[in-house]
This record gives sequence, structure tokens and C-alpha cells, in this order.
Amino acid sequence: MRILLLLIPMALGVMGVALWAFLWAVRTGQFDDLEGPAHRILMDDDDPRIPRAHRRRDDDRSPNE
Repeated sequence: MRILLLLIPMALGVMGVALWAFLWAVRTGQFDDLEGPAHRILMDDDDPRIPRAHRRRDDDRSPNE
């Protein structure tokens, strides 16, 4: 019976941490878009994420420059 004096507060503490983690996740928007990442993986990503700089070669310049 003495073990219940230890296990019940521990169980309530674990339940409190789980409830806090769930409420934090809801408040920070972790559950806002559940289908977006699943659809994003199917889309073709042809555009590079880092835009390439336009290079000017010396022979493309006009002689007046």
C-alpha cells in the first residue's frame, strides 16, 4: 500500500507533463496543416531554391562600355 503513495503522484506528474506538451503544441500551431506536408512531397520542385546570379561575359559587352 505504501507504493501507492509514490506511484499516484508520479502518474499525476507524468499526466501533467503530457497535458502541458499537448496544450503547447496546440497553441503553437503544430496541428494547423496536417495535409500540406503530405501533398508537398508529391509536387515537382523544378525551381532552384537559390537563384543563380546572372553572369556577364566579356564578349557579351558592347565596345562602348
